[in-house]
Amino acid sequence: MSLMCLAYASEATFEAKPVEKGVEPHVARILMTSRKNNAKDQLVGGLYYGNDRFFQYLEGEEDAVRRTYDRILKDDRHRNIVTLIEEPLKSRTFSNWSMKYVPLSRDVRAFLDDQGLESFDPAAFTSEQCEKMIELVRNSSQEQNLSTRDDPKSVGDAPQVLSSGMKTGLIVAGVVLVGALVIGGTML
Repeated sequence: MSLMCLAYASEATFEAKPVEKGVEPHVARILMTSRKNNAKDQLVGGLYYGNDRFFQYLEGEEDAVRRTYDRILKDDRHRNIVTLIEEPLKSRTFSNWSMKYVPLSRDVRAFLDDQGLESFDPAAFTSEQCEKMIELVRNSSQEQNLSTRDDPKSVGDAPQVLSSGMKTGLIVAGVVLVGALVIGGTML
């Protein structure tokens, strides 16, 4: 079995709705389905949606990548689909992601500025810009909560609910409370 990678650009056919939980609702549904199907087919990759356009990168066994791309070509949520990269691959580069998602972020804005691009239009990317976009998706900043990792056991990637200062304060309060209970218990 041979590995391959494929990147494509497309335009969304749906009218974008307000973002919910960091993701446009139509895109959220696409991500849920993609993650389920890609995990089953052992595909990995990343997706960026902005300016009503998609940039998606897939890698995996050639047959599985081609089946997935055929489904995308028939998906009525996409139009003007353009294949940007389609080539053999020696090894996976998104090993733990069935579909990483990167919404509009400082990383993407910096990429567009660096490339002298005024808006996100991946169908017009050069091959060098495609490679840079793939690298951006692969390495997008975790601190910005831009992506969702598939491995729920990966504690280091879980969102932080409490700041380190709040954690320290709670620990100190707990120690003081236990100390007060111990001292109070010895007075009885």
